[in-house]
Amino acid sequence: MPPAPHRVVIVAFPGVDLLDVTGPAEVFSVASDNVGTDRPRYRVQIAAPRAGELPTSSGVRLVADLALREVRGRVDTLLVPGAINLVDGGVEPVIDTAVVEWLRTAVPRARRAASVCAGAHVLAATGLLDGLSATTHWLTAERLATDHPRVTVDPDPIFLRNGQVWTCAGITSGMDMALAMVAEDHDPALALTTARTMVMYVKRPGGQSQFSVPLSIRAPSEDRIDELRRWIADHLTDDLSVETLAERTHLSVRHLARLFRQRTGSTPASYVEALRVEAARRLLEETDHGLPEVAAASGLGSVETLHRAFRRRLATTPAEYRRRFRSPPVPFRSPPVPGAFPDGPASAPGRIPAP
Repeated sequence: MPPAPHRVVIVAFPGVDLLDVTGPAEVFSVASDNVGTDRPRYRVQIAAPRAGELPTSSGVRLVADLALREVRGRVDTLLVPGAINLVDGGVEPVIDTAVVEWLRTAVPRARRAASVCAGAHVLAATGLLDGLSATTHWLTAERLATDHPRVTVDPDPIFLRNGQVWTCAGITSGMDMALAMVAEDHDPALALTTARTMVMYVKRPGGQSQFSVPLSIRAPSEDRIDELRRWIADHLTDDLSVETLAERTHLSVRHLARLFRQRTGSTPASYVEALRVEAARRLLEETDHGLPEVAAASGLGSVETLHRAFRRRLATTPAEYRRRFRSPPVPFRSPPVPGAFPDGPASAPGRIPAP
Protein backbone atom coordinates (compact mmCIF):
# COMPACT_ATOMS: atom_id res chain seq x y z
CA MET A 1 0.00 0.00 0.00
CA PRO A 2 1.52 3.41 -0.98
CA PRO A 3 2.37 5.77 1.87
CA ALA A 4 -0.01 8.62 2.70
CA PRO A 5 0.72 11.71 0.61
CA HIS A 6 2.12 14.99 1.85
CA ARG A 7 -0.81 17.39 1.92
CA VAL A 8 -0.07 20.85 0.53
CA VAL A 9 -2.74 23.52 0.97
CA ILE A 10 -2.29 26.75 -1.00
CA VAL A 11 -4.37 29.64 0.34
CA ALA A 12 -5.71 31.76 -2.51
CA PHE A 13 -7.92 34.86 -2.64
CA PRO A 14 -9.37 37.07 -5.39
CA GLY A 15 -6.57 38.91 -7.19
CA VAL A 16 -3.79 36.56 -6.05
CA ASP A 17 -0.68 36.40 -8.26
CA LEU A 18 -1.15 33.36 -10.47
CA LEU A 19 2.46 32.15 -10.48
CA ASP A 20 2.66 32.39 -6.69
CA VAL A 21 0.08 29.60 -6.68
CA THR A 22 0.90 27.55 -9.75
CA GLY A 23 4.72 27.70 -9.54
CA PRO A 24 5.11 25.82 -6.24
CA ALA A 25 2.14 23.59 -7.14
CA GLU A 26 3.90 22.46 -10.31
CA VAL A 27 7.13 21.72 -8.41
CA PHE A 28 5.25 19.44 -6.02
CA SER A 29 3.39 17.82 -8.94
CA VAL A 30 6.56 17.06 -10.89
CA ALA A 31 8.25 15.77 -7.72
CA SER A 32 5.31 13.39 -7.25
CA ASP A 33 5.78 12.08 -10.79
CA ASN A 34 9.42 11.27 -10.02
CA VAL A 35 9.26 10.05 -6.44
CA GLY A 36 8.37 6.43 -7.12
CA THR A 37 5.87 4.26 -5.28
CA ASP A 38 7.66 3.69 -1.99
CA ARG A 39 7.74 7.31 -0.82
CA PRO A 40 4.96 9.84 -0.22
CA ARG A 41 3.70 11.85 -3.16
CA TYR A 42 2.25 15.34 -2.81
CA ARG A 43 -1.43 16.16 -2.78
CA VAL A 44 -2.00 19.82 -3.62
CA GLN A 45 -5.24 21.62 -2.79
CA ILE A 46 -6.26 25.24 -3.27
CA ALA A 47 -8.33 26.75 -0.49
CA ALA A 48 -9.97 30.19 -0.59
CA PRO A 49 -12.53 32.16 1.41
CA ARG A 50 -15.08 30.60 -0.93
CA ALA A 51 -14.76 27.41 -2.95
CA GLY A 52 -15.02 27.58 -6.73
CA GLU A 53 -13.73 30.02 -9.32
CA LEU A 54 -11.72 33.07 -8.34
CA PRO A 55 -9.88 35.64 -10.48
CA THR A 56 -6.13 36.14 -10.31
CA SER A 57 -4.06 39.25 -10.95
CA SER A 58 -3.41 38.10 -14.53
CA GLY A 59 -7.10 37.61 -15.31
CA VAL A 60 -6.75 33.83 -15.49
CA ARG A 61 -9.22 32.09 -13.20
CA LEU A 62 -8.33 29.48 -10.62
CA VAL A 63 -10.69 27.00 -9.05
CA ALA A 64 -10.48 26.65 -5.27
CA ASP A 65 -10.99 23.03 -4.23
CA LEU A 66 -12.49 23.98 -0.91
CA ALA A 67 -13.39 26.89 1.32
CA LEU A 68 -11.07 27.77 4.18
CA ARG A 69 -13.60 26.57 6.75
CA GLU A 70 -13.56 23.16 5.03
CA VAL A 71 -9.83 22.59 5.56
CA ARG A 72 -9.74 19.90 8.19
CA GLY A 73 -7.21 17.33 9.26
CA ARG A 74 -3.44 17.41 9.00
CA VAL A 75 -1.74 19.90 6.68
CA ASP A 76 1.91 19.20 5.98
CA THR A 77 2.65 22.39 4.03
CA LEU A 78 0.57 25.55 4.12
CA LEU A 79 1.49 28.07 1.41
CA VAL A 80 0.41 31.71 1.50
CA PRO A 81 0.79 33.45 -1.88
CA GLY A 82 0.43 37.19 -2.30
CA ALA A 83 -0.37 40.05 -4.62
CA ILE A 84 0.55 43.71 -4.95
CA ASN A 85 -1.12 46.66 -6.62
CA LEU A 86 0.82 49.58 -8.05
CA VAL A 87 -0.71 52.74 -6.60
CA ASP A 88 0.59 56.25 -7.34
CA GLY A 89 4.03 54.94 -8.19
CA GLY A 90 4.20 52.82 -5.05
CA VAL A 91 3.30 49.27 -4.12
CA GLU A 92 0.27 48.26 -2.08
CA PRO A 93 0.19 44.66 -0.79
CA VAL A 94 -3.18 42.95 -1.02
CA ILE A 95 -4.38 41.83 2.41
CA ASP A 96 -7.46 39.62 2.52
CA THR A 97 -8.83 39.90 6.07
CA ALA A 98 -10.67 36.58 5.88
CA VAL A 99 -7.42 34.83 4.99
CA VAL A 100 -5.54 36.60 7.80
CA GLU A 101 -8.10 35.55 10.41
CA TRP A 102 -8.06 31.94 9.24
CA LEU A 103 -4.27 31.76 9.17
CA ARG A 104 -3.96 32.79 12.82
CA THR A 105 -5.21 29.38 13.88
CA ALA A 106 -4.25 27.35 10.79
CA VAL A 107 -0.51 28.11 10.72
CA PRO A 108 0.27 26.74 14.21
CA ARG A 109 -1.52 23.50 13.29
CA ALA A 110 0.45 22.94 10.06
CA ARG A 111 3.74 21.06 10.01
CA ARG A 112 5.25 24.01 8.16
CA ALA A 113 3.95 27.25 6.66
CA ALA A 114 5.44 29.51 4.03
CA SER A 115 4.69 32.77 2.29
CA VAL A 116 5.38 33.33 -1.40
CA CYS A 117 6.45 36.81 -2.52
CA ALA A 118 4.09 39.47 -1.11
CA GLY A 119 2.31 36.72 0.82
CA ALA A 120 4.75 37.73 3.58
CA HIS A 121 2.52 40.76 4.19
CA VAL A 122 -0.45 38.45 4.71
CA LEU A 123 1.50 36.18 7.04
CA ALA A 124 2.94 39.16 8.93
CA ALA A 125 -0.58 40.56 9.44
CA THR A 126 -1.36 37.52 11.58
CA GLY A 127 1.46 38.44 13.98
CA LEU A 128 3.08 35.03 13.42
CA LEU A 129 6.23 36.57 11.91
CA ASP A 130 6.89 38.80 14.93
CA GLY A 131 10.39 38.22 16.24
CA LEU A 132 11.43 36.32 13.11
CA SER A 133 13.50 37.17 10.04
CA ALA A 134 11.57 37.27 6.78
CA THR A 135 12.05 38.11 3.14
CA THR A 136 9.71 39.16 0.36
CA HIS A 137 9.86 40.70 -3.10
CA TRP A 138 12.45 43.46 -2.98
CA LEU A 139 9.84 45.98 -4.19
CA THR A 140 7.79 45.50 -1.02
CA ALA A 141 10.52 44.86 1.54
CA GLU A 142 10.62 48.43 2.83
CA ARG A 143 6.83 48.49 3.16
CA LEU A 144 6.89 45.18 5.05
CA ALA A 145 9.48 46.54 7.48
CA THR A 146 7.51 49.74 7.99
CA ASP A 147 4.18 48.02 8.54
CA HIS A 148 5.60 45.30 10.79
CA PRO A 149 8.52 46.64 12.85
CA ARG A 150 8.66 43.45 14.94
CA VAL A 151 9.65 41.49 11.83
CA THR A 152 13.32 41.58 10.79
CA VAL A 153 13.04 42.08 7.04
CA ASP A 154 15.93 41.00 4.81
CA PRO A 155 15.27 41.94 1.17
CA ASP A 156 18.21 40.05 -0.29
CA PRO A 157 17.86 36.24 -0.07
CA ILE A 158 15.77 33.97 -2.27
CA PHE A 159 14.17 32.42 0.79
CA LEU A 160 14.53 32.32 4.57
CA ARG A 161 13.63 29.62 7.04
CA ASN A 162 12.76 30.05 10.72
CA GLY A 163 11.91 26.60 12.04
CA GLN A 164 8.47 25.72 10.69
CA VAL A 165 7.99 29.11 8.99
CA TRP A 166 9.50 29.91 5.59
CA THR A 167 9.32 33.10 3.54
CA CYS A 168 10.56 33.67 0.01
CA ALA A 169 11.24 36.50 -2.38
CA GLY A 170 9.62 37.50 -5.64
CA ILE A 171 7.35 35.23 -7.68
CA THR A 172 9.56 32.50 -9.22
CA SER A 173 11.54 32.12 -5.99
CA GLY A 174 8.51 30.25 -4.69
CA MET A 175 9.60 27.44 -6.99
CA ASP A 176 13.12 27.52 -5.50
CA MET A 177 11.63 27.30 -2.03
CA ALA A 178 9.38 24.41 -3.08
CA LEU A 179 12.45 22.57 -4.42
CA ALA A 180 14.14 23.04 -1.06
CA MET A 181 11.07 21.59 0.63
CA VAL A 182 11.18 18.57 -1.69
CA ALA A 183 14.83 18.07 -0.76
CA GLU A 184 13.93 18.25 2.93
CA ASP A 185 10.96 15.86 2.59
CA HIS A 186 12.80 13.33 0.45
CA ASP A 187 16.38 13.95 -0.65
CA PRO A 188 18.44 16.36 -2.79
CA ALA A 189 18.46 13.88 -5.68
CA LEU A 190 14.68 14.15 -6.10
CA ALA A 191 14.91 17.95 -5.97
CA LEU A 192 17.57 17.85 -8.68
CA THR A 193 15.52 15.50 -10.85
CA THR A 194 12.49 17.76 -10.42
CA ALA A 195 14.49 20.84 -11.38
CA ARG A 196 15.88 19.14 -14.47
CA THR A 197 12.45 17.99 -15.54
CA MET A 198 11.20 21.56 -15.24
CA VAL A 199 14.36 22.98 -16.90
CA MET A 200 14.92 25.10 -13.82
CA TYR A 201 18.11 26.84 -12.82
CA VAL A 202 18.95 24.50 -9.97
CA LYS A 203 21.67 26.38 -8.11
CA ARG A 204 19.62 28.89 -6.15
CA PRO A 205 19.58 27.91 -2.48
CA GLY A 206 18.21 30.32 0.06
CA GLY A 207 21.30 32.48 0.50
CA GLN A 208 21.47 33.42 -3.16
CA SER A 209 20.76 37.11 -3.73
CA GLN A 210 17.43 37.88 -5.41
CA PHE A 211 18.77 40.80 -7.42
CA SER A 212 22.01 42.37 -8.58
CA VAL A 213 23.50 45.52 -7.12
CA PRO A 214 22.51 47.80 -10.07
CA LEU A 215 18.92 46.55 -9.90
CA SER A 216 18.71 47.43 -6.22
CA ILE A 217 18.97 51.16 -6.94
CA ARG A 218 15.49 52.57 -6.64
CA ALA A 219 15.21 55.18 -9.37
CA PRO A 220 18.10 55.61 -11.78
CA SER A 221 18.31 59.11 -13.23
CA GLU A 222 19.71 60.05 -16.56
CA ASP A 223 22.42 62.30 -15.13
CA ARG A 224 26.11 62.11 -14.43
CA ILE A 225 25.64 59.83 -11.40
CA ASP A 226 23.71 57.30 -13.46
CA GLU A 227 26.34 57.49 -16.19
CA LEU A 228 29.04 57.01 -13.57
CA ARG A 229 27.30 53.90 -12.20
CA ARG A 230 27.22 52.33 -15.66
CA TRP A 231 30.87 53.25 -16.22
CA ILE A 232 31.90 51.72 -12.87
CA ALA A 233 30.21 48.43 -13.77
CA ASP A 234 32.28 48.24 -16.97
CA HIS A 235 35.61 49.18 -15.33
CA LEU A 236 35.77 47.18 -12.11
CA THR A 237 39.50 46.54 -12.43
CA ASP A 238 40.33 50.25 -12.86
CA ASP A 239 41.28 52.71 -10.14
CA LEU A 240 37.86 53.51 -8.68
CA SER A 241 38.91 55.64 -5.74
CA VAL A 242 36.50 58.42 -4.86
CA GLU A 243 39.10 60.93 -6.03
CA THR A 244 39.22 59.29 -9.47
CA LEU A 245 35.42 59.13 -9.69
CA ALA A 246 35.12 62.77 -8.66
CA GLU A 247 37.60 63.80 -11.35
CA ARG A 248 35.68 61.81 -13.96
CA THR A 249 32.39 63.52 -13.09
CA HIS A 250 34.01 66.96 -12.72
CA LEU A 251 32.73 67.22 -9.17
CA SER A 252 34.43 67.74 -5.86
CA VAL A 253 34.87 64.67 -3.68
CA ARG A 254 32.37 66.02 -1.15
CA HIS A 255 29.76 66.96 -3.78
CA LEU A 256 30.10 63.58 -5.51
CA ALA A 257 29.65 61.75 -2.21
CA ARG A 258 26.53 63.76 -1.40
CA LEU A 259 24.92 63.27 -4.85
CA PHE A 260 25.88 59.60 -4.98
CA ARG A 261 24.24 58.89 -1.63
CA GLN A 262 21.11 60.78 -2.70
CA ARG A 263 20.80 58.68 -5.85
CA THR A 264 21.85 55.27 -4.52
CA GLY A 265 21.66 55.35 -0.72
CA SER A 266 25.33 54.32 -0.66
CA THR A 267 28.77 55.87 -0.63
CA PRO A 268 30.84 55.54 -3.83
CA ALA A 269 33.33 53.25 -2.07
CA SER A 270 30.62 50.95 -0.71
CA TYR A 271 28.91 50.80 -4.10
CA VAL A 272 32.17 49.90 -5.86
CA GLU A 273 32.91 47.16 -3.33
CA ALA A 274 29.37 45.75 -3.68
CA LEU A 275 29.76 45.52 -7.47
CA ARG A 276 33.17 43.89 -7.15
CA VAL A 277 31.84 41.34 -4.65
CA GLU A 278 28.97 40.57 -7.02
CA ALA A 279 31.45 40.02 -9.86
CA ALA A 280 33.53 37.77 -7.61
CA ARG A 281 30.42 35.79 -6.66
CA ARG A 282 29.63 35.12 -10.32
CA LEU A 283 33.20 33.99 -10.96
CA LEU A 284 33.08 31.64 -7.98
CA GLU A 285 29.74 30.23 -9.11
CA GLU A 286 30.47 29.88 -12.82
CA THR A 287 34.23 29.30 -13.23
CA ASP A 288 37.07 27.25 -11.80
CA HIS A 289 39.35 30.26 -11.39
CA GLY A 290 41.55 30.26 -8.32
CA LEU A 291 41.10 32.92 -5.66
CA PRO A 292 43.97 35.11 -6.95
CA GLU A 293 42.38 35.15 -10.41
CA VAL A 294 38.93 35.90 -8.96
CA ALA A 295 40.33 38.75 -6.87
CA ALA A 296 42.12 40.26 -9.86
CA ALA A 297 39.26 39.85 -12.36
CA SER A 298 36.68 41.34 -10.00
CA GLY A 299 38.80 44.35 -9.16
CA LEU A 300 39.27 43.40 -5.52
CA GLY A 301 42.96 42.99 -6.20
CA SER A 302 44.27 40.59 -3.59
CA VAL A 303 43.03 37.40 -1.95
CA GLU A 304 43.23 39.19 1.40
CA THR A 305 40.91 41.96 0.16
CA LEU A 306 38.61 39.35 -1.38
CA HIS A 307 38.35 37.58 2.00
CA ARG A 308 37.69 40.82 3.89
CA ALA A 309 34.98 41.90 1.47
CA PHE A 310 33.22 38.52 1.61
CA ARG A 311 33.38 38.46 5.41
CA ARG A 312 31.98 41.97 5.61
CA ARG A 313 29.17 41.61 3.05
CA LEU A 314 28.29 37.90 3.06
CA ALA A 315 29.56 36.70 6.44
CA THR A 316 31.44 33.84 4.80
CA THR A 317 34.67 33.06 2.97
CA PRO A 318 35.08 32.82 -0.82
CA ALA A 319 35.84 29.10 -0.53
CA GLU A 320 32.73 28.45 1.55
CA TYR A 321 30.63 30.50 -0.85
CA ARG A 322 31.90 28.45 -3.80
CA ARG A 323 31.26 25.21 -1.94
CA ARG A 324 27.65 26.18 -1.32
CA PHE A 325 26.77 27.77 -4.64
CA ARG A 326 29.02 26.25 -7.29
CA SER A 327 27.16 23.74 -9.45
CA PRO A 328 28.84 21.62 -12.12
CA PRO A 329 27.47 21.88 -15.67
CA VAL A 330 24.39 19.70 -16.13
CA PRO A 331 24.66 17.50 -19.26
CA PHE A 332 21.54 17.42 -21.41
CA ARG A 333 19.23 14.58 -20.35
CA SER A 334 21.80 13.23 -17.94
CA PRO A 335 20.58 10.91 -15.15
CA PRO A 336 20.10 12.27 -11.62
CA VAL A 337 23.29 12.66 -9.63
CA PRO A 338 22.88 11.68 -5.97
CA GLY A 339 24.33 14.23 -3.60
CA ALA A 340 24.39 17.07 -6.11
CA PHE A 341 23.31 19.35 -3.27
CA PRO A 342 26.00 18.58 -0.66
CA ASP A 343 23.99 20.03 2.22
CA GLY A 344 20.60 20.19 0.52
CA PRO A 345 19.00 23.48 -0.52
CA ALA A 346 16.95 23.52 2.65
CA SER A 347 20.15 23.63 4.67
CA ALA A 348 21.03 27.08 3.42
CA PRO A 349 19.50 29.87 5.49
CA GLY A 350 18.95 33.31 4.06
CA ARG A 351 22.23 34.60 5.46
CA ILE A 352 25.19 32.34 4.78
CA PRO A 353 26.62 31.24 8.13
CA ALA A 354 30.28 31.76 8.74
CA PRO A 355 32.12 28.44 8.88
